[in-house]
Amino acid sequence: MTEVTAQNDHSPVFGWLGFLIASTSLMAALFVFWAGPFAPQQSTGVSLGELAAEIGKSTLRSAAGLDQPEPVARARNMDDFLQIGVAMLGGLAIILAAVGLMRHEKKRPAIAGIVIGAGAILFQFFAMAFFALLGVLVIMALLNSFSDVFSGLFGG
Repeated sequence: MTEVTAQNDHSPVFGWLGFLIASTSLMAALFVFWAGPFAPQQSTGVSLGELAAEIGKSTLRSAAGLDQPEPVARARNMDDFLQIGVAMLGGLAIILAAVGLMRHEKKRPAIAGIVIGAGAILFQFFAMAFFALLGVLVIMALLNSFSDVFSGLFGG
């Protein structure tokens, strides 16, 4: 037997397993994105009102020379655990597919597992980055609306 046939003689178990887990991870990422959030959420108006009030209080504390309160860690909810689980599935798929490549299994299932697993992780990352950018734009609009009230502090 030649070396080429001996290398392709392995059953592509890890490559296919990586592909299946990667596909599951991508479907879970899409499900969490489109069907979520699953944890109870405050309305946007309440959240923005609290943010505006907190910015105002922080500005007044700063102007008065008072210390800011200590940061408090946010409690994890079901949405956080689902996002972590999807990322872990994508990472597991990448590792299994890479093991398939290292075992010289068929390349197509393994490469597809790596690409789809990375796609599931990147989908979550870019969705989070996009919404963070939107959040920054909303905060900038709030600060702009505060420029009339606190014109000396915000340079307006």
